[in-house]
Amino acid sequence: MESGNNKSLFADYTRFFGQLKLPGFDLAAMLERRRKDIEAFAAINTTTLAGVQLLGQKQADMLSTTVTGLQSMVTKQPDTSVRKPLESTRELVQQVLHRVLSNAQEVASTVYTTQSDSYAIVSKRVAENVEDLKTFLQPAK
Repeated sequence: MESGNNKSLFADYTRFFGQLKLPGFDLAAMLERRRKDIEAFAAINTTTLAGVQLLGQKQADMLSTTVTGLQSMVTKQPDTSVRKPLESTRELVQQVLHRVLSNAQEVASTVYTTQSDSYAIVSKRVAENVEDLKTFLQPAK
């Protein structure tokens, strides 16, 4: 759904509920708080989706790199000396292990960033709700 449509729909609801007058109850303020909650949830979903897409892209890149490495290993001409293949195999294993650890670190970093960004959005909105509630519960002056 387009955000312009959401704002229009929310404005329609605000106008409709604004016509209902309840003594001691600020309906417009309550609706504004709910609008902010919905915006926070939308931001969390956007952040999570971006993180999942980035994670998928990283995994696709890792798979592509692995397949390319395997293809290059298969197409190499075998060496005739015994010592040379052992050294190249050892180097290859070290490179693969290094790549695997590096990839794991990238994936963990992406997941951590996505989670911390989502948590920051939720924390901010919870703090705003607490402040709104404090203001709402204060006696009218």
